[in-house]
Amino acid sequence: MRRINSMVLIVVSSLLSASLTLAQSAGHASAAGKSDAKSKPAAQNKASKPAKKNEPVKRAVAAPPETPLAPQELSIAERVHVGHLPCELGASVQMTADTNTPGYFNLQGKGYKYRMKPVTTSTGAIRLEDEKAGAVWLQLANKSMLMDQKNGRRLADECAHPDQVAVANDMKLNPPPALIDVSNDATSVQR
Repeated sequence: MRRINSMVLIVVSSLLSASLTLAQSAGHASAAGKSDAKSKPAAQNKASKPAKKNEPVKRAVAAPPETPLAPQELSIAERVHVGHLPCELGASVQMTADTNTPGYFNLQGKGYKYRMKPVTTSTGAIRLEDEKAGAVWLQLANKSMLMDQKNGRRLADECAHPDQVAVANDMKLNPPPALIDVSNDATSVQR
């Protein structure tokens, strides 16, 4: 029993000394920060607005340079519908091409704004992504949709450019063949 008590005392004392060391190093770090603040010129301190307590300090961060797109991605960008696109339930989005960076798009709607770039797909659908925000824009022949991959939900659905509306109306009048058509003569081969 004494042996267990002595082991517990050793563990507790080592934990206390580790936490004391951390507290001391944090105190040195804050003291160093205070001495740096004192060494700044007074003109800089007067020009900057004092931050409120518990308010994060916002600093200007330069945007990383955007990578140039591959020829395949640029060809996808040429087929993206731009302009005001009405969606279901009275929603709408505004898709604009960036004139300064070819192939990039700005997508804006109620409560969101994304910087989109084309991504190649195996299906032929046009896909734009904002990797940082987790937003995905899918453009099919008859409609488009905006999805939030981080939260797993659709932000806008049934968005349609006038060209897509024409395709959707044509699909209603002349429906495409079913993927699995049992009335096909090829399926009634005798065995």
